[in-house]
Amino acid sequence: MDVPAWIEAYAEAWRTRDADAAAALFAEEALYWDTPCSEPNVGREGVRRYWRDATARQTEIDLVFGEPLVTPAGTAVEWWVTLRMDGELVTVPGCLLLRFDGDGLCVELREYWNVTPGRHEAPAGWGRF
Repeated sequence: MDVPAWIEAYAEAWRTRDADAAAALFAEEALYWDTPCSEPNVGREGVRRYWRDATARQTEIDLVFGEPLVTPAGTAVEWWVTLRMDGELVTVPGCLLLRFDGDGLCVELREYWNVTPGRHEAPAGWGRF
């Protein structure tokens, strides 16, 4: 499993707002929680629909991912993005918790994030992708 390559593909799908590219990274039966208390988006079509809706409101995406922490139980990776959401400049740091199948497709994604108005730079030296 090439976790860095998967994260780079996810990042590129986000930067280009490409819902089809994002969905292709997930298994057909994947579960994708965009917030901890929401119902999961189910399967590739659920991921595609969520991404199409979520990224339609985003422009000027400046995104960086941290170094992934890979364990036998799954992967955690932080991200930091500044973007315009509905025209408002916001900074959104967050974290993805990921599990993959044997084919390198994501079967479970849980994301946690916090929206802060304005531009806030990531700490010095932070980020990888």
